[in-house]
Amino acid sequence: MEPKWLTWAKELQLIAQAGLTYSTDKFDLERFQQIRDLSIKILSEYTEISNEKIKDLFCNEVGYQTPKVEIRGAIFKDDKILLVKESIDGCWSLPGGWAEVNLSIKENVAKEAMEEAGVKVIPQKLIAVLERSKHYEEPFPYGVYKAFVLCELVDGEFKKNIETVASDFFDVTNLPELSLGRNTKKQIEMCFDAHKNKDFITIFD
Repeated sequence: MEPKWLTWAKELQLIAQAGLTYSTDKFDLERFQQIRDLSIKILSEYTEISNEKIKDLFCNEVGYQTPKVEIRGAIFKDDKILLVKESIDGCWSLPGGWAEVNLSIKENVAKEAMEEAGVKVIPQKLIAVLERSKHYEEPFPYGVYKAFVLCELVDGEFKKNIETVASDFFDVTNLPELSLGRNTKKQIEMCFDAHKNKDFITIFD
């Protein structure tokens, strides 16, 4: 469970965002902006994420606040899973990223697989939809739904790009250093279970 201060800070941000969108009184708008600024300070102080990044990713929206959606593709070959090496931290993850507007989950995961791993895939099954705060100890400034999709590998070859510098297939017993903000060992093991078990039931929080 996430710490109470983080829950409260996100609730303050939710209240502020809704107030700034729907209020018309100039004094109320000032108060809601103060609440938003306070939530940014709290989140930045405890998460070590800069004010600027929090504003960019979290506090530039209008209307009622909703969770962001992250997509990860589980792609197998010879009972090994495809991982890509992230250029940012040098660690490994399932191909994926933030879902793009006007693309379905299927379209998003296929797009990310091609962009990050250079492979064409056919999305087959939704493995899980997880609420980030229930599976990570690291404080995070906003809500995220993480969708994991089982994919069939068609063909393709890795090409270096701005997001990833390598790709490879790994056995569940010999995983590389994982980019834990993107996926955990437990989540990779979950993907192996979905791959091996035809009766696997989608997991959701």
